[in-house]
Order: sequence, then structure tokens, then C-alpha cells
Amino acid sequence: MIARRAASVLIAGALALGMTGCSFIATQATLIPYQPSDGVAATAGEIEVHNAIALSADGTDVAMVLNIVNNGAPAIVTFQYTDATGEKQDATVYADSGLSSIGAEGDDQLIFSNVGVTVGSLLPVYVVDPGEAGEGVLVPVLDGTLPEYAPLLPPEIAATK
Repeated sequence: MIARRAASVLIAGALALGMTGCSFIATQATLIPYQPSDGVAATAGEIEVHNAIALSADGTDVAMVLNIVNNGAPAIVTFQYTDATGEKQDATVYADSGLSSIGAEGDDQLIFSNVGVTVGSLLPVYVVDPGEAGEGVLVPVLDGTLPEYAPLLPPEIAATK
């Protein structure tokens, strides 16, 4: 009788371990980083860029929409891109300490001129924190088809929509 009870407890324990053991070695899905929006992220030194998207109607002028988290002192953040002629261009924004929003309605805009990118493709952008190594990121180029993006297009295009 005691042997049967001991065997039952042993079998129940082995069964419980077999059914739950995977959770001890499997990666938790909630710990896998991902971008929960249309945009992409990059980190350059103390600067974190979140939810970066490029908006353009024709691929010539591009308005960047993004959030910057500056974990250090206020800084000028440089965004480097290649224009339609193949020349490297710099566009800069001031990032105070903490969170800064760029390109949303009412915010300062960051415009890349004469880009020559196809809407629906990815725009290579290099984010640079002064004195630190930068990071390259492929930013999705969207247009004003979705109503929430239409007012965020570069100014001359947004005025004609």
C-alpha cells in the first residue's frame, strides 16, 4: 500500500515536471524586444530614437516623425542620410534631457530635402550623438494615405492635401 502511494506521488511529480518543465528553459516571449508601432528604434550613446518613420508623398522631401529619449545632457542630435545626388547630408535637432517629440502635430519638424526615395521602401538613416558612436537604421517611408499621417507630411505637400 505504501509502495503504491509512493509510486502515485512519484508519477504525479514526474508528470507535473514533464508538463511544466519547458517554462524553465524556454525564452519568455514578453522579454523579446520588438517595435510595437510603424516605426523603428536606434541607440547612439545617450540618445535613444523610438518610433521613427519617414513621411513623404513623392519621395523628394521627407518629414521625420520620431521620439528622442536623451539620457544625458542636452545635445544636438545629427541624422545623416544620402540625397538623390548621392551626397551625404546632415539634419540636426536639439534634444533636451528626457523625452522630445519630433514631427508630430505642434512639434518641430525634421525635414530631409531632395532625398529621392520610393514611398513604401526603407530609408537608411544614421543617428549620431556628439562624441559617441552612431547607429544606422532603416526607416520605413510612408505616405499620407492614412488620415493620421496626412497632416505630418512635409509642409508644402501637407498644404495641398
